[in-house]
Amino acid sequence: MAGKIITLEDVKRDPQVKAYIEKGNEILGVIGYTEHGFAHAKRSSDYACHILKTLGYGERTCELAAIAGYMHDIGNVINRIDHAQSGALMAFTILTNMGMPADEIAQVTAAIGNHDEGTAAAVNPIAAALILSDKSDVRRTRVRNKETVTSDIHDRVNYAVEQAFLEISSENKTAVLDIVIDTSICPVMEYFEIFLTRMVLCRSAAQYLGLAFELVINGVRLL
Repeated sequence: MAGKIITLEDVKRDPQVKAYIEKGNEILGVIGYTEHGFAHAKRSSDYACHILKTLGYGERTCELAAIAGYMHDIGNVINRIDHAQSGALMAFTILTNMGMPADEIAQVTAAIGNHDEGTAAAVNPIAAALILSDKSDVRRTRVRNKETVTSDIHDRVNYAVEQAFLEISSENKTAVLDIVIDTSICPVMEYFEIFLTRMVLCRSAAQYLGLAFELVINGVRLL
């Protein structure tokens, strides 16, 4: 069935998408999660698009990755548990009502429904790019309350990260997540304690895209 070309800007302007990102982020704040608002949505969108562009994917596939990245956490407005699946169903309805073609909706919703580490899989290039972009977003500015840094390991690890950059090389066929951690705030072992599952997932996503995943922390290659 034919549809119309829905752009990232169309999605950003949609009042439902705006409301669900904003309210989902508020809900996660109540239960003590790091920032999952517009900043995380934009970064995930930008990086997912960049990854596929770097690897030579077509312009439309790259834009679909950007759309998936921007919408991927809207399911948090329902519940953090299974938010990937609920978010995919919400995105299905929104994009259908906007007039996106069914084959494109299928790609975007598959990526959203497969981005959370509990049930994730790199089922298509968009999903693989989304996994890498989402899981590499570790940064100090995602911590909402500095007072919880000493008591909450997730806040402590994010707050300790001074720099994080995902570098994709089509020439070397690598995806390198380079992180600088202030070890006076958080030892490197604590990063692995909470993020090892995510890093294994990133390796699987990178492999789907024909890349080797590498994790470098404070100049030392660890994975």
